[in-house]
Amino acid sequence: MIPRVGQGFDIHPFSDDARRRLILAGVELPGPGLTGHSDADVVAHAVADALLGAAGMGDIGIHFPDTDPALAGMDSMQLLARVVARVGESFDIGNVDATVILEAPKIAPYRTQMEDRLSRTVGAPASLKAKRGEGLGAIGRREGVACLAVALVVPR
Repeated sequence: MIPRVGQGFDIHPFSDDARRRLILAGVELPGPGLTGHSDADVVAHAVADALLGAAGMGDIGIHFPDTDPALAGMDSMQLLARVVARVGESFDIGNVDATVILEAPKIAPYRTQMEDRLSRTVGAPASLKAKRGEGLGAIGRREGVACLAVALVVPR
């Protein structure tokens, strides 16, 4: 059985709605929330896309369209758990790795909690890193948060 690799990406702008919470990898962090149909957890979305891509199953937009009112405000870790269940029908998950790109807040104080939450949800090792936009582009101007992810799966 040949392992398969998938990549994922997501990006969301910060919201002006003070009721929105900043959720990354299922963990609430201080700061303004992100705009999106669900809770806009860019880490969960990027990891979901990486898993679906590795399995050759498309992307989260195919499985969970942002036009579905039932998904409005959804906890993205629940969405990720659904992806894990679908991928898990044919594949074992080897690991996931994600890089969050944002200016603030600092991820370091939350990294272990975020990695633990991701690992529990995907049922495999998860690692998470953070990078800054260094003042370049929308991320560097503190307009939002992006995430890149990769996943390894092995056919059963």
